[in-house]
Amino acid sequence: QVQLVESGGGLVQSGGSLRLSCAASGSTLIFYAMGWYRQAPGKQREWVATITSGGTTDYADSVKGRFTISRESGKNTVYLQMNSLKPEDTAAYFCNRVVGRDVRYSWGQGTQVTVSS
Repeated sequence: QVQLVESGGGLVQSGGSLRLSCAASGSTLIFYAMGWYRQAPGKQREWVATITSGGTTDYADSVKGRFTISRESGKNTVYLQMNSLKPEDTAAYFCNRVVGRDVRYSWGQGTQVTVSS
């Protein structure tokens, strides 16, 4: 059974940066498209970014130019570098394997990002 573990969240001021990490046990992430998602209180979970097995990236318009998704095969880890953070980026962030418009694995615990104004 694949377990996803997100980390790196925290409290940061508006304009600050954070780097999130997604590690997996039971799966080799480099073989698959991986995505980051977020869920703010009272809102549905939304897609943030995807990186394909070939390294192609895609981003939601709300984070384009500020966030960067990447992967490190040697550590079986996917990252989300978040710059120029805004209060509206406040949410719990999750990673998962992307399959079309769906995800493949059970959701992990996520990591909380809080951006103060």
